[in-house]
Amino acid sequence: MAFKGFELRTLNVDAGTIRLRVGGSGPPVLLLHGHPRTHMTWGNVAELLAPLFTVVCPDLPGFGRSYVPADAPDSRHSSKQAKAEALVELMNRLGHDEFVLVGHDRGSLTAFRMAMDYPEAVTKLVLVDGLPVLEHLERADWKFARDWYHWFFFAQPEKPERVISADPEGWYDKLSPDRMGDEAYADILEAIHRPKTVHGMIEDYRAGMRIDHLHDRADRDAGRKIRCPMLCLWSLRDDLEQIYGDPVTIWRNWATNVTGYGINSGHHVAEENPGDLADAITRFVAI
Repeated sequence: MAFKGFELRTLNVDAGTIRLRVGGSGPPVLLLHGHPRTHMTWGNVAELLAPLFTVVCPDLPGFGRSYVPADAPDSRHSSKQAKAEALVELMNRLGHDEFVLVGHDRGSLTAFRMAMDYPEAVTKLVLVDGLPVLEHLERADWKFARDWYHWFFFAQPEKPERVISADPEGWYDKLSPDRMGDEAYADILEAIHRPKTVHGMIEDYRAGMRIDHLHDRADRDAGRKIRCPMLCLWSLRDDLEQIYGDPVTIWRNWATNVTGYGINSGHHVAEENPGDLADAITRFVAI
């Protein structure tokens, strides 16, 4: 069973209800998952961290069983800024005014925004397989369009939800219990068969195209940077480095203290190489 010794909870914040698991003891660490996962993707990593840390694993707003943000023409309620506000409130309600923050994939975008907007809360930041939305869009070329075409498809109105909900398992055909475990697989399977949740996940991408990049640009234009120590990690058997070059070099435009390296894994590193990921987090926090 994943998350042995963890408590499954729901907690209300101003924007809605967030589902989460909490376990372990010690300084708090908040883990944010990517698309189309739920918090269950962190099961093995969370158990490895629990002897040293209080580990908090929520479903991102719009994902899993957490609230689906209200619609708006500019997707502002699904923006990373709005999600950051909700998750900082979550941590405060759990009694954590300061915490280490880890984000993967879409979760790394919300984590970046949290560290930028709430520097008093985020003491250290670990980002895995992610760059600021603005960097993705400004550096996009034909290889990005070929391999990450879903970014642009998901930005379109209505059609993505109709296509996915017509055959959820056909669209997400790489999901497998062999990789993530039976419990996590059952949880994500339920999520992708729930049209409201599918809409919430797609709105996360629409927000990137509509409003998140504007927030990034405003920070860059104002010269604002992440001030806490940051660790940038990427999966060596994924394509982030191949498409963009050295992620550490890019992140140094956005943070004052960045180190990083690649991990031997495919994209879903929390499931494919939880040991090295947990070790990387532990060593970074100990510095």
